[in-house]
Amino acid sequence: MNPVATVLRALGGGGLPRTYWVLWVGTFVNRLGSFVAPFLALYLTRERGFSVEQAGFIVALNGAGAVLAAPLGGMLADRVGRRLTLAGGLWLGSGAMLLIGHSETPGRIAVAAFLLGILGDLYRPAVSAAVADLVPPRDRARAYGLLYWVINLGFAIALPLAGLLAGLGYRLLFIADAVTTFLYGCCVWAFVPETRPPEARAAHAEHSPLGAVLTPFRDSVYLAFCLPVFALALLFHQSFMSLPVTLTQQGLTPAQYGLVMSVNGVLIVALQPFVVRSVGRVRRSTALAVAGVLTAVGFGLHALPATVPLAMAAVAVWTLGEIVHSPVAPSVVADLAPAELRGSYQGAYHMMWGLASSVAPALGGAMLGHMGTTALWAGCFCVGLAAAAWHLTIAGARRRRVETLRLERPEMSASLD
Repeated sequence: MNPVATVLRALGGGGLPRTYWVLWVGTFVNRLGSFVAPFLALYLTRERGFSVEQAGFIVALNGAGAVLAAPLGGMLADRVGRRLTLAGGLWLGSGAMLLIGHSETPGRIAVAAFLLGILGDLYRPAVSAAVADLVPPRDRARAYGLLYWVINLGFAIALPLAGLLAGLGYRLLFIADAVTTFLYGCCVWAFVPETRPPEARAAHAEHSPLGAVLTPFRDSVYLAFCLPVFALALLFHQSFMSLPVTLTQQGLTPAQYGLVMSVNGVLIVALQPFVVRSVGRVRRSTALAVAGVLTAVGFGLHALPATVPLAMAAVAVWTLGEIVHSPVAPSVVADLAPAELRGSYQGAYHMMWGLASSVAPALGGAMLGHMGTTALWAGCFCVGLAAAAWHLTIAGARRRRVETLRLERPEMSASLD
C-alpha cells in the first residue's frame, strides 16, 4: 500500500482533491519558514536596539497591515482569481520580508513592517476561497481542519529552527522566511490551476471593488455570525501577551511558561484530525457553542493561582475549544458566501482575527494594569460564555438562510446548523 496514502487516510484526508493537497503541502513548507512573526519584537529590541515602545509601535503597524490585507486579499481573489492572488501575494510578501530585514532606520523599518502586514497576508483569504472551490461541501470542515492542523505542525517545527537561526544572525530569519514564502508561490503557479468557478467570474463583474468588500458586512446573518467569532478571537489572542505576563507574575519561570504553552501545539497536532471527525456528526451551531464554552472555561481557569499542572490543564481546555472551532467556522463562511464573493466573505472572516490581534493586547494590558488578573480572566470567562450563547441564539436564522440557499444551490453542504 502507498505509505503516503496510508498516512493521509489515517489523518482523515482520503477523498480530497489533488489540488487541495498541493495547497496543503505548500502551506506546510511556508509554515516551516515562519520565522519573522514570532521573533520580530526580539529582533527590533535586541538586534536594532529599539525601545520597547518603538518595537510595540512597529509590531502594531504590522498588525494594522494584516487587518487591511484580509478584505483586500478577499476582493482580489474574487476579481483577478485565486491563483494570481495566491502567487502574487506570496511573492510580494517574500519581497517585503527581505525589505524589513535589510532596512536600517526606524522609519524604513516601520514602513516595511506595515507593507509586510499587508502583502504577507494577502494570500490567506484566497487559500480559504480555493478550498471552498475545490472541496465538496460535505468535506469542507474536514479540509479546513487538516489545513489548520498542518499550519500548527509547521509552526511547531519552525519555532526551534528560528531559535537556531537567530543565534547565527537575525537577518537569516528574514531570508529563510522569504525563501519558503517564495517557494510556496512557485508551487501555486506551477501546480494550482485557477479554481474560481466560471459562473462566479461573470457574476462578480456586477460588483465594484468597494461593493465586494462591503457586501459581507451588509449581510445581517453573516455579520451576526462574525460577532462571536471576534469575541472568541479576542480570548485566543490573550495567550500572546496577557497570559505570559500573568503566569510570570504568579511565579512561573520562562522555562515553565514554555512548557505550559507547548501543550497548545502538542494537542492540536495530536488531536485535530480525530476531533474533526466527531465534530462532523453534530450541528455546527452546537459545535461552535461547545468551542465557546471550552474557551471560556480554559481562560477562566487562569484566574486561579498558577501552578504548572493547573496552567497546563487550562491551556489544554482552551486548546480543545480552538480545535473544535477551527474547522467549523470557515465551513459556515463558505456556505453563506455567494460563489462570486467567496474571497470577500473569507476576507471578512480573517479580518475579525486581524482586528482581534490588534485590540486584544491593548485591552488585556489595560485590564491587567487597572483591574488585575482575576478581573481579566473572569471577564474572558464571561465573554466566552456569551459567545457560546450567541452562537445558539443565531442558529435558527442561519439555518433558515442555509435552507433557502440549498434550494438555489443543491450542491451545498448537508451539514446541520
